[in-house]
Amino acid sequence: MAGRQIVSFAALAAIIGGTTGYILSDAQQGHHSPLSAYAAETTTMPKPAMSPKHQTTREIASVTETVPVDEGSQKNSDNSSRQDTVVLEKGSNLMAVLTGAGLERSVAFEAIEALRDVYNPRKLRAGQEFDLVYASEISGDTGDLLDTLRFQPDAETIVSVSRTDDGFSASTDKVELVSSPNATSGTIDQSLFMAAEKNGMPLSVLMEMIKLYSYDVDFQRDIQPGDSFEVMYDDMKNPKGDLVRHGDIVYASMNIRGTDYRLYSYTDSDGNQDFYNEKGESFRRALMRTPVNGARLSSGFGMRKHPILGYSRMHQGVDFAAPTGTPIFAAGNGTIERIGKVGGYGNYIRLRHNSTYETAYGHMARFAKGLHTGSRVKQGDVIGYVGMTGSATGPHLHFEILKAAHQVNPISVKMPSGRTLTGKELDRFRNNSEQLQKQYAQLSIEGAKVASAD
Repeated sequence: MAGRQIVSFAALAAIIGGTTGYILSDAQQGHHSPLSAYAAETTTMPKPAMSPKHQTTREIASVTETVPVDEGSQKNSDNSSRQDTVVLEKGSNLMAVLTGAGLERSVAFEAIEALRDVYNPRKLRAGQEFDLVYASEISGDTGDLLDTLRFQPDAETIVSVSRTDDGFSASTDKVELVSSPNATSGTIDQSLFMAAEKNGMPLSVLMEMIKLYSYDVDFQRDIQPGDSFEVMYDDMKNPKGDLVRHGDIVYASMNIRGTDYRLYSYTDSDGNQDFYNEKGESFRRALMRTPVNGARLSSGFGMRKHPILGYSRMHQGVDFAAPTGTPIFAAGNGTIERIGKVGGYGNYIRLRHNSTYETAYGHMARFAKGLHTGSRVKQGDVIGYVGMTGSATGPHLHFEILKAAHQVNPISVKMPSGRTLTGKELDRFRNNSEQLQKQYAQLSIEGAKVASAD
């Protein structure tokens, strides 16, 4: 089998209305000040996960854990502190939100300037919540009494701006996530994507699985109805048990035309992680056959009638049709030997991978930033974007593999394999892979029980 096809998908953007920041607290404050030149630009996004009102934090092993505070204890007996929650709305900015909550502009400015040391305020989005912790509840102006500004820009990060003797200081803490194994499987009726969606496989996990198999499987030609897949991956959850994101695949299997292709995640005794088949052979190859996602093989290797010149000539590579701007990846680790405009190739890059293999990429719309002759790249790095520069009738990537300076068919050439485990390392791997299969089998049984109960 050869090549791969990576499916491209559209993402839906969520929109939240509103034009100003507002405050959520027991003492609703309605004052808002004009926008500040120092405040952040905002765009609309779904409201991020954030600790509910009336929460405090405690430091545990350098990770800030969010801990609910009893309503009755929020305002303690000596009224030493209180907490409000304010929200950034579309069209507003952090300066307006903070002054609207009652802070003096000078205090808000100092807090925002301190924030810049760890987080760019211009990345803030509408719907972001901020906890404001005050040092006391003395009536009147509370601007000078702000003790802590705290928010969670994503589910894994907490940003804090705290008062010090010299003003304000900012810091970030990571939310400790716990991995929880999950598994899914399915049979392909029409397409791998539809089967994955039908059986609840997360899109990120599907894309990782496709990438894993892309060295040997042509997802456009090799996959047939009746083929099947299994995958086990980690779900990453916060201390409350809420799903934050889907983690990495630890085991995958594809049955293609009656043959099983199993891959196991394994970390060797030196701490290096990779995927290996049942024989302990690395899934990686020195080169990828299809260094572009969502591509359609539009022209193969060999003699063909040239679409522009009108006569037959040797086509010394393969063409992958894809939308303009689609990222192009380095097929393997290597060094750029040539980059620039080259005749009918248009924008062109040639990579030297070792003493035997080179790859070439033509008709790019543009190159990735920072690349030049001599630049070193890693397999999978974006080196450019699909276009139709040079002699081309439509946007596509012209891709060549050169072996000993001669072009060979990228679809059929036998790729050199990666590492093969031996000795004690192989024994250790086999024990690990057996445990992964047992874990997958148990998850499958549990999943079947849940499905039958539903």
